[in-house]
Amino acid sequence: MEDDSAMAIAGLHLTEREQTALEIMAQRQGKTPDEIVHDAVRQLIAQFGAEDRLSLLRQARGIWQDRTDLPSLTELRREWDRQTESDNGETPAD
Repeated sequence: MEDDSAMAIAGLHLTEREQTALEIMAQRQGKTPDEIVHDAVRQLIAQFGAEDRLSLLRQARGIWQDRTDLPSLTELRREWDRQTESDNGETPAD
């Protein structure tokens, strides 16, 4: 459960239609209108965070594609396999 003592007060200006809809949603879910608003804000924050992360991943796509100073994935995999095999006491297979 979250610590309610650290909450800030945010005044919302809702139209009559929005207020009525909020009250209906709260009643149907057995919650207060405040709880519905808090749930919506948490959901929006989570969605924004996920979209922001996806945007950052898309921006980073391909940033190493023209690098010539990096080993190939095949070379890296062989090295990791050798390290894993030596950690397990096995001898390398190549």
